[in-house]
Amino acid sequence: MPQTLRSATLVVLSALAFGRPPKAGAQSTQPLKYTGKKTQTAITPADAMTRLYIVADDSMMGRRAGSEGGMKGTAYIERELRRLGLVPAGDNGTFFQAVPLFDRALDVASKLSADSTVLVANRDYLPIHPGGIPRSLDGVQVIYAGNTGDTTTLITALQAAGKVVMAAGSTGILGRRYPGAVGFIVPRPDQTLEQTRRFVLAPSTLMKTDTDTASRPWTIIVPASSTATYLGVPMENARPGTVGRTLHGAIRYTATDAPARNVVAIIPGSDPRLKNQYVAFGAHNDHIGTRRSGPLDHDSLRVFNEIAGRIYIARTRQLPSFPGSGVTAEERATIRVNVDSLRAIRPARLDSINNGADDDGSGSVGLLEIAERFAGAKVKPKRSLLFVWHTGEELGLYGSEYFTDHPTVPRDSIVAQLNIDMIGRGEASDFPGGGPDYIQVIGSKRLSTEYGNLIETVNNASKRPFRFDYTFDANGHPEQFYCRSDHYEYARYGIPIVFMSTGGHVDYHQITDEPQYINYPHLARVTSLVADAGERVANLDHRVVVDGPKPDPHGGCRQ
Repeated sequence: MPQTLRSATLVVLSALAFGRPPKAGAQSTQPLKYTGKKTQTAITPADAMTRLYIVADDSMMGRRAGSEGGMKGTAYIERELRRLGLVPAGDNGTFFQAVPLFDRALDVASKLSADSTVLVANRDYLPIHPGGIPRSLDGVQVIYAGNTGDTTTLITALQAAGKVVMAAGSTGILGRRYPGAVGFIVPRPDQTLEQTRRFVLAPSTLMKTDTDTASRPWTIIVPASSTATYLGVPMENARPGTVGRTLHGAIRYTATDAPARNVVAIIPGSDPRLKNQYVAFGAHNDHIGTRRSGPLDHDSLRVFNEIAGRIYIARTRQLPSFPGSGVTAEERATIRVNVDSLRAIRPARLDSINNGADDDGSGSVGLLEIAERFAGAKVKPKRSLLFVWHTGEELGLYGSEYFTDHPTVPRDSIVAQLNIDMIGRGEASDFPGGGPDYIQVIGSKRLSTEYGNLIETVNNASKRPFRFDYTFDANGHPEQFYCRSDHYEYARYGIPIVFMSTGGHVDYHQITDEPQYINYPHLARVTSLVADAGERVANLDHRVVVDGPKPDPHGGCRQ
């Protein structure tokens, strides 16, 4: 075993003690609960902390778009905007812009059979909705394609056309090989299906304005023990081209409105000639809600993810794509979490709420801090400032897509957009290369060289400049961050954008993304930089020049 692997399994449990007095910049010594003083005009770590302990509190229920928690989170933002005296810029004179989301859920009473054998949804078959318009299964025969491990024996595309295809082995190639199939039956071991059942039963939240009308094939997962129900013989006895039974009926879904809303506000500009132009600031107000599979112990989960992250980083010098992932079976076996030592610090804390303190509670409170700074300024910037807290980012950028398709100010009056998402961490302990002056910058020069240069100038003029990391802005970068947050919905319309973040960490999309782990001085510094850059754009005597290629606003994003 390599030395790095051995050392990575050692855990300093005392670092997980909670409830100590807060220390500036520390990630693990903030209090579990905190009530701060009334916020001030200036952007400060204390004000950011006060706000984030509200936004990321358990009472917000994980702020999932289309849920009660999402409505609670946006209600807090709206109350703050009214208190600060911003101008409403949503629907009908309010701060809210309704975004038409709905929950699509499997109707377990769907009538489906194989010949005369009645099939029960979520027991005999587990359908994955393909999006668009699913192809009709009524009157369609099942055919066995063979084992994908030997492509020379598989049936032809013509044989599969108009049928539901079952295959053994890896099924990743089926969609490409059989584009004319009505669907694909994927057998899986019976004992592995519980997680799939939970996924199939969980509603999917979508936007009503989605215009995907393509005809798409089904993916239907079935217990391996039931293949004879569909083929007439067990799959192991079938041969490529064996025609099975005929399906009758349909898989149906219910649709229920899931109210969600952007929060939109304006600080009017001071220049009569320029105040009808806008500099937009954006963050997303939503997170991912609660764990559908139930609570976990906060402390042991965080220790495991921390150790797994150290092991992966020691081997690759990169952060894993998801907390706890990327380690080999051998490496995973070396991880030992001493639960007794954790319990000596304090009792177990079972938790099922994803509070999203960094993602994107940090950006949401950052926008409130910027709004408060400019609302209290005696002299306002020349151009107006537009603030949008987008909903549904976690579901697929729904709120920003809807706002830019249905803007509440003229779209061509938005001269630039500054987006912040996850700006509360960035320590060296979070990932290689992190530190107190670290920040990721994405997209700032893709549409406007002048815009990117201006942001660099503002940063370099500060008393303590940030170290800009453009790594994730590279064309073709596998993480595709340029396409994964709300700024892109503005960029697709040719609006210059910049996306700033302090990067990922072991608490990303975990129940452990809590306000106690946020670096508030770092958050406040990033927020101040964004405010300064936006103010500089708002006071220019001209619009920033767009000299980059404009994307197709209705095409796919490509980084």
